[in-house]
Amino acid sequence: TAFLHGDLHEEVYMKLPPGFSSSSPNRVCRLKKSLYGLRQSPRNWFAKHQTALRQYGFQQSHADNTLFTLRKGDDCISVLVYVDDML
Repeated sequence: TAFLHGDLHEEVYMKLPPGFSSSSPNRVCRLKKSLYGLRQSPRNWFAKHQTALRQYGFQQSHADNTLFTLRKGDDCISVLVYVDDML
């Protein structure tokens, strides 16, 4: 379900899913959220996490843009985002 919460910033349409009927055979659905399987899904998922981590004060690494670190005094938190998971 990781990819189901990404916001779309472009218009994306899809055919009606199986089981849905319509009086017009050419009818399509406009997506408001990202769906698993869309090419935009990983990018939208990462952008949402990137924004949230930056709002909490994390710094994004220049060497690896999937690595975020937060330092408070002697404490350090590192978050590594990998595909659809975080370590």
